This record gives sequence, C-alpha cells and structure tokens, in this order.
Amino acid sequence: MRKFFPALQQWLWLVLGSFVVLQIFFITRIACMALWDPASTAFERSQAWQISSQTGRLPWRQTWKPASDISNNLKRAVLASEDSAFTQHKGVWWDSIERAWSLNAKAQAKQNAATNKSTAAPKVVGGSTITQQLAKNILLSGERNLPRKAQEWVLTMALETFLSKKQILTLYLNHVEWGQGVFGAEAAAQHYFQKPAASLNEWEAARLAVMLPRPRFFEKIPQSLYLSERAQTIMARMGNVVPP
Repeated sequence: MRKFFPALQQWLWLVLGSFVVLQIFFITRIACMALWDPASTAFERSQAWQISSQTGRLPWRQTWKPASDISNNLKRAVLASEDSAFTQHKGVWWDSIERAWSLNAKAQAKQNAATNKSTAAPKVVGGSTITQQLAKNILLSGERNLPRKAQEWVLTMALETFLSKKQILTLYLNHVEWGQGVFGAEAAAQHYFQKPAASLNEWEAARLAVMLPRPRFFEKIPQSLYLSERAQTIMARMGNVVPP
C-alpha cells in the first residue's frame, strides 16, 4: 500500500500535466488562426481517410476564399439557418441548447408512446452555435460524449477570445462539409451550381444552408421537396440577419 499511493499520485499528476499541455497546444493553434488560415481540419482529414479507405480514391474539393469572395447571401442564409444569434452570443447560445433539449425530449417521448414500436431513433435537434461547430470540426473527432463536449467548450471560448466574429464565420464557411469530399463555400457553389461562391443568389444560398445539418444525405436527393420548402423559409428569414 505504501508504494501504491505514491504511484497513483504520480500517475494523476502525469494525466493532469498531459491535459494541460494538450490545452496549451489547442489554444496556441487557435491563436495562430488569427494570422494563418488552417489548410484542413480534423474532420476533413477524418472524412478523407474514410473516403479513401472505402473507394481507393480521394475526391477532395476545397478552395479557400476570403470573406470578400463569399456571397453575403450565403452568409445571411447560413446564419439564418444555423445560428441567428451569432453576433450576439459569446460562443454558446444557452437558449438554443435548452430548446434543443426540450424538442429532443418530446421526440423521444412521442416515440416511446408510439404503438408501432418503431426501431428508428427520433430525430435529434442540435443546439450548437457556429463557433461550437467550428471548434468541433477544426480540432476534435466526431465522438459524442461528455469529455469531448467539455473540450469543445474550451475551444469555443478560445475561438471567441482570439478571433473576431468575421474570422470565425469565414473559417466556418471555408471548412464546413457540403457533400462527400465537398468542403467550403467555393467548392459547394461550383459543385451544385457551377459558379463561384461570390455569385450565389438568395435561393442558391438558402438551398446550401438547408443542406448543412445532413449534407451527404441531401446531396443524394437534390430534388427533395423538403429542401425547396425549407429554402423558402430560410429566404424569408435572411433579411433579418446581418453578417459580421
């Protein structure tokens, strides 16, 4: 027992030290993003590995564009769809998270009460802000657990501290997934509409914004009635959103 406790203490200090070093690494990388744009994200590299392992090829489409070369229509559409309070919150929109929890609880209760005992999982509504989504995509895996969410919160705070809202939105739009191997606004505009991101009109921008929660799913059903109807809703909201 005398040997056990010193060994345990040493192990705990090692774990704590490793955690602190990891946080310093992450925060330093984010601070550097204020000066240099990241070439790729952890999520993009993960997707590239999955695609190449499954197909033996790497259909990677991505072209970095500054904020001035991305249509304001797309900025407004994405904000209206994903995070209408983007310029107001400090990285976490607690009202949205609370609403998402409530909707998910109601969906689960409805499924439990269904008589057909469907095995399909209820639709999960997310409450993540654009900053949280960016934190997850840049440096984290796609796992969903408490430690990863805690790490996401730390990175979200770092992004909001070191980068402006305009920089955060520009990073997001250049790295978000819009289909299998399609990353960023420029690649999405070329892939779906054969035009640069700077030239997207309101309807095209709204269509792209609607795809964001499930881009690979909607890529397979471009004529979906839901896409068209939801795009009309987003267009109606775009006038109330002002990009940073």
